[in-house]
Amino acid sequence: MFDPKTDRYPYPEFTDRHYLVNKVDRGIVFDCGYPYLDSSRGFRFRQFLVRVLLYIIVFPVARVRYGLKINGRENLKKHRDIIRKGLVSCSNHINMWDYIFIMSAVRPHRTNVLSWAANINGKDGPLIRLVGGIPIPDRDPAAIMTSMKKTIEHIKNGGWVHLYAEGSMWEYYATVRPFKPGTAHLACDAERPVLPIGFSYREPGWIRRKVFRQIACITLSIGEPVFPDPALPKMERITDLTVRCHQAVCRLAGIDPEENIYPPVFDDTRRVDYYTTEYGVGYRP
Repeated sequence: MFDPKTDRYPYPEFTDRHYLVNKVDRGIVFDCGYPYLDSSRGFRFRQFLVRVLLYIIVFPVARVRYGLKINGRENLKKHRDIIRKGLVSCSNHINMWDYIFIMSAVRPHRTNVLSWAANINGKDGPLIRLVGGIPIPDRDPAAIMTSMKKTIEHIKNGGWVHLYAEGSMWEYYATVRPFKPGTAHLACDAERPVLPIGFSYREPGWIRRKVFRQIACITLSIGEPVFPDPALPKMERITDLTVRCHQAVCRLAGIDPEENIYPPVFDDTRRVDYYTTEYGVGYRP
């Protein structure tokens, strides 16, 4: 496994924290009446147009720009009957474009993604919504319950929802950070499996490194579904599934789970400075 070991980005002290700052707030209120899964005709038509642009322009550009390599697509065919019944997927979160990479890798399957509410309220919010973003309300317990209820119904009806189990994006960070229990909780509530997806890196060639200043090329690997254990009590089932999903993503990222520097389950886990104590040198948001 190639580890870029970049100090370009200001990775926070706690492994689930964000370092990107949203400078735009569009003032959307995510309450119980918000259309978390918008099925209106106008919205679906705009989604169709965006999907056409993704296939024609964005997916090819992403593969060339990031040297994207996709492994494990045969698992989508192998488990298509499981996927048709609804699915949760999870991965490490390492790039602004990594959900685009996932959409490209699993096409023609259509996916949704649970997204930080601040992102939906930011300048890119309309686009995030059109590619399947579902905001997670962060202050209103009733709205959170509404969002999760609609998401679970969507999965049970054959939908595919992706989560970033680490809780935030750390660009070009090689080690898989601890997982928060939301992925496993959603899968257990929907009684559906989790499809693990792992991002790893390849060392870029001379042209990418010297001319385009590219830190690393990206590899996406698709695993096999991980099922909740129905014999366990619910909270133990969630913890067990979280651990097994973390182990699966580690392996897909080329890391032995036993040698990963972080535990599988997040518990106010702090960043491990395994190659430098300075992050974010010269960072420009």
